[in-house]
Amino acid sequence: MAHPDRDWLRGLPKAELHVHLEGTLEPEMLLAFAQRNGVPLRWSTAAEVRAAYAFGNLQEFLDLYYLGMNVLRTPRDFAELAAAALDHAADDGVVHCEFFYDPQGHTERGLGFAAVTEALLEGLTEAGTRRGVTWRLIPNILRHLPEEDALRMLAEAEPWLKDGRLHGIGLDSSERGHPPEKFARAYAWARERELFRTAHAGEEGPWEYVVTALDELGCHRIDHGNHALDNPEVVARLAQAGVGLTVCPLSNLRLCGVPSLDVHPLKAMLAAGLRATVNSDDPAYFGGYCLDNYVAVTEALGLDEVELRALARNSVEVSLLSAEEKAKHLAAIEAYPSR
Repeated sequence: MAHPDRDWLRGLPKAELHVHLEGTLEPEMLLAFAQRNGVPLRWSTAAEVRAAYAFGNLQEFLDLYYLGMNVLRTPRDFAELAAAALDHAADDGVVHCEFFYDPQGHTERGLGFAAVTEALLEGLTEAGTRRGVTWRLIPNILRHLPEEDALRMLAEAEPWLKDGRLHGIGLDSSERGHPPEKFARAYAWARERELFRTAHAGEEGPWEYVVTALDELGCHRIDHGNHALDNPEVVARLAQAGVGLTVCPLSNLRLCGVPSLDVHPLKAMLAAGLRATVNSDDPAYFGGYCLDNYVAVTEALGLDEVELRALARNSVEVSLLSAEEKAKHLAAIEAYPSR
């Protein structure tokens, strides 16, 4: 039986700010691309692929994630992936979506930065126009690779960043052992160009990573940020500065040591005045898109309408939308009927 709040939550205007395009590669699409491109896999059915998603930590997930990424070979693959991801967001009532992608994961396989990026932009443009959903695309630095690789990627990305077709930089992949300050030069490069900056921090890493992402990388937003709650001073700082946290509940349940959603820190974040948002991260791997995450935390944490509207407002307020676009969506949230 459908959750009684699902339709209300779908209609609630909201932005999604933390979803990796490669993480929307559903098993059926993975198998189809592999067959089309002649890529051998150890699975033959979608059920077998889903059964393989039994990872116990971030590194185990990433090993499988990069294996799946290998089926993406042609511009057609990337365009179809991006369009399908935006369609999923639109189906969930997302009015604006900010996607990540990992250029280094593709260029190290011999694919061209330009070909991958242009294909993703093509797919997002087509689906965004068709569905009436706005979007942004942010290239992520892979933190397990040397900073020199990141600097080379940014040099390739500069024309797209300069003309606004790409919308800032992020930092993802294996967090433990790869602190934010490892990429200080890359983020200084972005700061000099006044680019938007975000980074995964405090997912598996400690609260100190959140601080260095702010202080040494100059981040405007923090992706995940769960372990910020381990330090009250960091919580107070984030609340006072209005820093957005792109929280991913179903992902946290699989990767971050959260034993069950009923003890997820999202409700505590809201109570502390943090600008927390709800997002799906890698939905094909974690069993839920944006709406599924909203439904899951609403039920598990007993979120009320005030808290749910706050989450929606936060998602718009800390997005990359213009002030005019934000005002339009915030008015729609305010006018949205009570459940």
